[in-house]
This record gives sequence, structure tokens and C-alpha cells, in this order.
Amino acid sequence: MSEYKYLFSPLKIGSAVVPNRIHFAAHMTNFGEAQKVSERHIAYYRERARGGCGLITTEELTVHPTDHAYEKLVDAFKPEVIPGFRALTDEIHKFDTKIFAQLNHNGTQADSSISRIPLWGPSTCADPMFRETCKEMEIEDIKECIEYYAISALHAVEGGFDGIELQFGHSSLIRQFLSPATNFRKDEYGGSFENRLRFAVEVIEAVRKTAGPDFTLGVRLNADEMHPRGGITLDDAKLIATAFEKTNNIDFMDLSLGTFYNLFLVEGSMHTPLAYTVPLSAAIRSAVQVPVFCTNRINDPHLAESILENGQADMIGMVRALICDPELPNKAREDRAEDIRYCIACNQGCIARMGLGHSLGCLQNPAVGDEKNLGAGTLKSCEEPKKVVIIGAGPAGLEAARTAALRKHNVIIFEKNSEPGGQNITAGKPAGRQEITGVTRWLLSQVNKLDIDMRLNTEADVEMILKENPDAVVIATGSVPKERPFPGDYSFPDVVNTQQILNKEVEAGDKVLLVDLEGHHQGAGTAEFLADYGKQVHIITSSLFAGGALGPLQDLFLARKRLAAKEITFTPDIAVLEIQQKVAKGLSVYSNEMIDFDEFDTIVLCAGNVSDDRLYFDLKGRVKELYRIGDCVAPRKTDMAILEGHRIGRML
Repeated sequence: MSEYKYLFSPLKIGSAVVPNRIHFAAHMTNFGEAQKVSERHIAYYRERARGGCGLITTEELTVHPTDHAYEKLVDAFKPEVIPGFRALTDEIHKFDTKIFAQLNHNGTQADSSISRIPLWGPSTCADPMFRETCKEMEIEDIKECIEYYAISALHAVEGGFDGIELQFGHSSLIRQFLSPATNFRKDEYGGSFENRLRFAVEVIEAVRKTAGPDFTLGVRLNADEMHPRGGITLDDAKLIATAFEKTNNIDFMDLSLGTFYNLFLVEGSMHTPLAYTVPLSAAIRSAVQVPVFCTNRINDPHLAESILENGQADMIGMVRALICDPELPNKAREDRAEDIRYCIACNQGCIARMGLGHSLGCLQNPAVGDEKNLGAGTLKSCEEPKKVVIIGAGPAGLEAARTAALRKHNVIIFEKNSEPGGQNITAGKPAGRQEITGVTRWLLSQVNKLDIDMRLNTEADVEMILKENPDAVVIATGSVPKERPFPGDYSFPDVVNTQQILNKEVEAGDKVLLVDLEGHHQGAGTAEFLADYGKQVHIITSSLFAGGALGPLQDLFLARKRLAAKEITFTPDIAVLEIQQKVAKGLSVYSNEMIDFDEFDTIVLCAGNVSDDRLYFDLKGRVKELYRIGDCVAPRKTDMAILEGHRIGRML
């Protein structure tokens, strides 16, 4: 406890006193049902309260029918939401945790294909992501919206929340009114700074009047839009924050950064620095007296402690960190930081799933979204321990071993390599991707604490396995790159795959052609890896653009920027039909013209994997129980490997 003098100290926010400075800030979940809080919501937030965070802020609750950015958004303006609010807040209050409701209207960042009502915005314009032209709000629309904010606030108060956060940040109608980049009005709600501020101030006043003088009320403020056409700057945000504080209606300020013009700043991946918004919170904190919250890429309690100690913020937002490990606060408090499963900012299970309209998940934590069945305390010891043999110590095998051993099975792992981790180790070799290996580091740290017999440098065969007389065998042998994904006459070392490059099994020549059929980090990361070694790289892909799968991860913009800076050439819309020696023969998908890509020293293929399932089929019918998991079933991403490892560990 002495290690965290500030992190585990209480903080008074208006009338609410939170027990520590860890904030599970607002974020999408897609858990809503019939526009109301669901049982999944309650189990999800309860898991974080049980884990020890001081404050939870719900995902955005919409205040008006014109705002439906996604189908499962909760309608705060309807009275029928109050019982669900009460069920949620009652559950959270069983722990020493406070919970705030975030109220929002997305404005031009909503979707009328869901609401079937025209979008509302300050001025006629289209959001850069959704690209739907909004209706410029009339005065009566503004007044109606203010009234609906007040109605929604009343429902939050009656629902038992400890406070309200008004979303004026990156995705917000009111932020659009505040910003000169989106507000072109000529009336009293546009033009001057005071006029652009008017709508926000009137909303704050209406909510304060409804909630009462002692109810905790704050805003999530955009501290810097970093807009290409001069939106809200940090200097502007300081003036806005000061103006809000002068109303005497605001008890705290939570901060966000960026807009949908630069979404990679809103949801930074591992290619963005840790705690990259802290300079903004420090600047706003210097301008106001109310508590200031910061968030974004703060995944370590020691880092959080240093931010508080340096006076850069009063409250630390840990969103993805607590999605990944809900028990992070308790582990830190109990001096068990080595047991924390650190968020690696891969964005695969959280941000990407949200962007694709799926429910929230996590690459490392298979319980996310199913806390009722898979959360803390649900893993029970087995009635009859089994001897379980697991082949492969990649993420799937390690998670299966961990879960099975926690249930008191007797576990043996065979791993042919000298180091556990499988393809996760290779994935961490390109520049900026080192954090991905945190998956293996955590799994291995937990496996090493359990009574598990891990045999490295041991390539298991049928006889070796049968000699163990196991009760169950789990095959987690992963996958390998396709040996010849294209027809033609070619051979190693002129034509190689990305794993051979990243593992330095071969050194590419000076001029490299990289054929990328996946569009994920494997291709882009290998290209950058080669460029860092001075190679001249040309990427061809059959997709519309290189790195297409990086878009939902918020990595596309930065990846392409880095690759362009390293003078890597991109040629999209090329389907490779065959390879002859060092020549890739491609078909332009637009012109049907055949194009030879020649004059390259090495061709590197990122063309998919095949399952290494030979041992599984050799064992069928020869052991009592036989299972296969992860890429051994079908080549996919790490989240499915861990999920299947967890499932099998519970099932055994």
C-alpha cells in the first residue's frame, strides 16, 4: 500500500467520495437490450467494481431519439430505463465503488439508418467517418435537446447513480457546437466563442437544475481536437474549461483527445506512447480548480501513481487496462503487480469489435461479455483430477494448461522449441509491436506458479504421448505458413514467407517484393522490418489498399504513414496468379492486364497459414479424450486461441 501513496487515496468529487483514483471510464460495450441496461451490463460492471476500481462511468446513454450511433445504445430519455439503472447501481454499491452515468448526443456522428430520423448538427455538414449530411438544428431543436438532457438526468438521479458526466468530447453534438471546425452558424449559437459555448452552458444549467445543487455533475471535455482545419485547440479547451468552472455547476472535468478525423488518437494502439494525453490533463489542471481526469494508454499502476504524484491529473482512467484485467486495482493494492494481465493495446478484441458492430471482447481476457459464467470465482476445482497432456506452448496451449491446472488437473506440456510462445514471439519482432508478446509473458508467469510439468525442446510423437497414459490430450500445435500458396516454379531462398524473415532464418536481398493477402500486421510489420534493415520494399495486394485489415484496429493511418516515410511502394488491386523464379505474375483486377513484377532479389509471401494437425489425426481413436484448439483447428488470430484454450481448460 505504501508503494501507492496517491493511487489508493480517496478523492471528493462534488458530493461523491471515491475510494481511490482508478476510473473505469465510459466506453462502448454493445451489451444493451431493447435500448435498456442488460444483465450483461450489470455483470460486466460488477466485475470491475469487485476488482477494486474507485469509480465507474457507464457507456454513453443517449438523450434524444435523433441520436442512435449504434443499435444497442441505451435510451436514457425513456422512463422505462430506470429499473435497469437501479439494478445496476444497486449492484455496484455492494462494493466500495461509485458509478456515474454518461449522457450524450452524438450529433453528426450518429446514424439515421438506425433512428430513421435526420441527424442533428450545429451546421449542415457531414462527419468524416459516417459521411451523412445532417440537418442544421433550428432554435426549437436546440431547446428540445436541452429539455431531453434534463429528462435523462432526472432518470439517472432516480436510477441511483452517484453522478452524471456530460459527454462533450470526441463523439458529441455539443463538442460540434463548441468547435469552429463544425459550427458555422450565424445566430446566437455560433460565431463568437461565447455563442459557441452557449448550448453547452444551457445544457449544464438544465441538468444542474434537474439533478439538484448537491448532485455530482461533470463534463468530458475535448482537450484538443487536433483538427486539420483548426478545431478546438488546447488553448481553446483551457478557456472552455475556465468558462464551465465559472458557472459553479461543474464538479469535475474528464478529458478526451481527437475526433473522427484522427480516430487513432481517440483509441491509441501500441504504436502510440503510454499516457500520451497526460500533457493535456496537466494543462487543463493548471487552469481549473475542480478535479481533472485523464485517460488513454495508462495500463500500469506505477505509471498511474507517477501521474498523480506529479500533479498532472486527479483521477486516472483505465479502460482497456480494466477490460483486460478487472482485478488490476486489487492486485496492485495487494502487492501482486506481477500477476496483472497488462493491456497490450492491440485493439483487436475491444476497439475493432466495436467498430464492426460486435459486442465488446478482449484478446487476452475470454470472460469479457460473459462475466456471469466466466468471471472471477466461476472457475471451480474438478471432482476427479485427470492427467492432461498438452502439445504446444503457444497462447492456446498455455491458457489451456493454466485453466486446467487451476482446476487441479495434472498437466504436462510438450513444446518442441526452446522457448514457449509460438507465433506470438514472432509477432513481436517488427518495430513497435513488442507489446504483443505481453500475451505470452503473462501466461507463462501464471503457468510457472502452478504445478505444471513443461517440457521444452521436446517434439512429441504418438508413442511419447501414449507412454504417458493420459486421460486427455489437447493438441495446440498451431499452424504454419502455406508452403506453395501460388502455382509456379519457385524455391527457397528466392521465395520465402514472413515468418522466415522475422525469425531471421534467411536474409532478404536488397530489393524485396512482398505479396500481402492478409492486410494485417504480419504483412505491414514485415515490410517495415525489412525497410529498417535497409531493404527496398514493394508491397502488392489484391485489396483496395495495403494494410486494409488495420483499419478497425486504429492502426491503418499510422502504419501507412510509417511505411511511406520509409519509402515503401504500394501497388493495390493486383491478384498474383503464379510465381516463376523471382517473378510474380499479377492480374490487375481493374484492367485485366497481366503485369510481371520482376527485378526483385527476394519475394516474401504473406499468404496465409495451414493447420499443423497431423498429430491430432494420428491420435484419433487412440486416447481416452482428444481435443484440438487454436490454429490447429483453423488458422485465426490470438483471441480465438486463448478463448478455445480457456474453454477446454474448463471443460476437462
